[in-house]
Amino acid sequence: MKIEKTFLSQLRKVNFKKISFGSYYSDHMFCSEYRNGIWKNSTIKPFGNIVVSPISLVFHYGQAVFEGMKAYKDKNNNVFLFRPKENFKRMNRSAIRLEMPSIPEEIFMNGLKKLIDLDRDWIPNNYGQSLYIRPFLIATDGILSAKPSKNYMFMIISTPVDSYYNKPLKIKVEEKYGRSVSGGVGFAKAAGNYASSFYPTRLANEEGFDQILWTDSSTHTKVEESGTMNVFFLFKDTLITPKFNDNILSGITCNSIISIAKKDKIKVEERDLNILEIIEGLKNGELKEAFGCGTAAVITFFKIISYKGIDYCLPKISDKNRISMYLKKRLLDIQHNLSKDPFKWRFLLEKS
Repeated sequence: MKIEKTFLSQLRKVNFKKISFGSYYSDHMFCSEYRNGIWKNSTIKPFGNIVVSPISLVFHYGQAVFEGMKAYKDKNNNVFLFRPKENFKRMNRSAIRLEMPSIPEEIFMNGLKKLIDLDRDWIPNNYGQSLYIRPFLIATDGILSAKPSKNYMFMIISTPVDSYYNKPLKIKVEEKYGRSVSGGVGFAKAAGNYASSFYPTRLANEEGFDQILWTDSSTHTKVEESGTMNVFFLFKDTLITPKFNDNILSGITCNSIISIAKKDKIKVEERDLNILEIIEGLKNGELKEAFGCGTAAVITFFKIISYKGIDYCLPKISDKNRISMYLKKRLLDIQHNLSKDPFKWRFLLEKS
């Protein structure tokens, strides 16, 4: 692997006490090319613009997938990645669904480790902060033909981040637009999934809501996700989350929360959840909490769920009594090496 180091770090420009999500990008990026059926030219170089043809198929037919993952520091400045091989596996599942080449594990993991090791000073060491890492794969063929590209570019960039949301969310149940369809690409991290969500989300924002609670596109009765997050609902003493299917992204944070909850003897059900069950739970007081989770958001709880023009308030609970805040702390403590890791999720990044 070729490594070209930057002559002038941009780290001095970052105020780690106040980081807006995606405001700064670390000094280097990883790039590898797929041409004639072979991965080659793996390089780490200074962060900057790339040159692609205006007729690259990523622009015209949407062959683009990505991942979201994080690196953390502990109090001794040791660096840990969190479940990186799960991101590797999911990225290839997404690539296969969009008829893109799989990325070899050696290229993904070696590129990731060397890049983050080189830019380890960019990782904040404050609790809850992290280095958000964005691997992505795009089609680069320059032939305008409606068929899969033959050439691709795989890249990794990163940005120091704080919490994605800094307040409880007001959510609107979506009854017109759909995030995904059965047999589609909802389970994949395809770039187009996010582009198609922007318009209905803006409409919800204009009505005063922070995010959408997505429902199935055929009946708009089954809960799927909220914004870009998986969702959980606490009915009495049981956490319920929609079971993963080809409509719903298999969230690594979601999967981790389920594992922690089960280990801590919290009842968890992974099943279909009807929106009317949620509304009834809000009316009769059985629904105690609702929250979203994801790599960027970690865990963010909801304060209002709006359905058919009626706003339903979640019960007011102190943070110390919220199961969502308990699970968030359990997860962050593992990620920051403040507690034992019984699941072996932490991946120590050795310093070169």
